[in-house]
Amino acid sequence: MGSFSIWHWLIVLAIVLLVFGTKKLRNIGEDLGGAVKGFKEGMKDPNEAGGAGAEAARVADKSTIDVEAKEKNHV
Repeated sequence: MGSFSIWHWLIVLAIVLLVFGTKKLRNIGEDLGGAVKGFKEGMKDPNEAGGAGAEAARVADKSTIDVEAKEKNHV
């Protein structure tokens, strides 16, 4: 039971194409690529200079409200 030869992989690929079809496989590939891209964007440091992540962090810092601090001041 060694490794599969190229003919085994070609047969498996043909069966997968027959079962799922090319359109569904393309959609799965696009979804997977989008997920990987989103993960990479999420892993970027928000304090790093430039990029949408840094701008979003600056906007979020100005627009967030500390509800607990607001409640403590009113009590």
